[in-house]
Amino acid sequence: MAGNAIVSAFFLDMKSSPLPDSGLDAQLLCGDPVSILEENGEWAKVHAAFDLSNSVDSPGYVGWVLASGLTGEGVDPTHVVTAPRTFLYREADMKKPRTGYRSMGSRIEVVDAAETRGTRYAILASGEAIIERHIAPADFRADDFVAVAESLLRTPYLWGGNTAFGIDCSGLVQLTLRLAGKTVLRDTDMQAATLGNPVDLQGDWQKLQRGDLVFWRGHVAIAQGNINGEAHIIHANGYTMDVTSEPAEAAVERIAYLYEMPIGVRRL
Repeated sequence: MAGNAIVSAFFLDMKSSPLPDSGLDAQLLCGDPVSILEENGEWAKVHAAFDLSNSVDSPGYVGWVLASGLTGEGVDPTHVVTAPRTFLYREADMKKPRTGYRSMGSRIEVVDAAETRGTRYAILASGEAIIERHIAPADFRADDFVAVAESLLRTPYLWGGNTAFGIDCSGLVQLTLRLAGKTVLRDTDMQAATLGNPVDLQGDWQKLQRGDLVFWRGHVAIAQGNINGEAHIIHANGYTMDVTSEPAEAAVERIAYLYEMPIGVRRL
């Protein structure tokens, strides 16, 4: 396989080397386009199309994935998964065995529809069925990316995770803005350098507005706005090991005690 390909697996782990025990750098979702740069046994070195800063000569999101999770066949995604997580079934019946799963943000090709006992299903090109209410047309754009992030509360923390089955802080920003139609780079330093405009809150975290991004070195949180009279943030973090919402001031104080104060706030 060479040239362009599409992720056909549920999702693919992207690693820095073609070794099973190599650490996780990022993940690619079903339907993501990639360029194959090199092959090594069962592994393929790919350039992830979601990272627009990348080139074949740059150190950005080029990495190794299992080639079995790629297809070179023509795929024409018509829809995107908007539910946090959903199952595939071998036919349009939720009582039948599941055949797979998809994360929010996955792109799929729908060719037909069916209804069983009042539940509507979309039929995929593979013949499998997915719950129709869990998807939207491919041009779907969420009005409020923060609400998308809130739908991922309690999702387990996973270093390098980009999916609703496990996600890290910058992955949460990337995935939720993706649902809002914005292509975002993968890591916090890239996001801090390219997203929105800097705002100076002068240390008053109650001035955070919904959708602001709060950056630390190696960490990012999304401002939710005022909840019960206090500014809150939502973030995937290693303290609770999941996506959680908490008062901004308390989070800043806790993180500063262990690490440092935020290095900036960006307003989209």
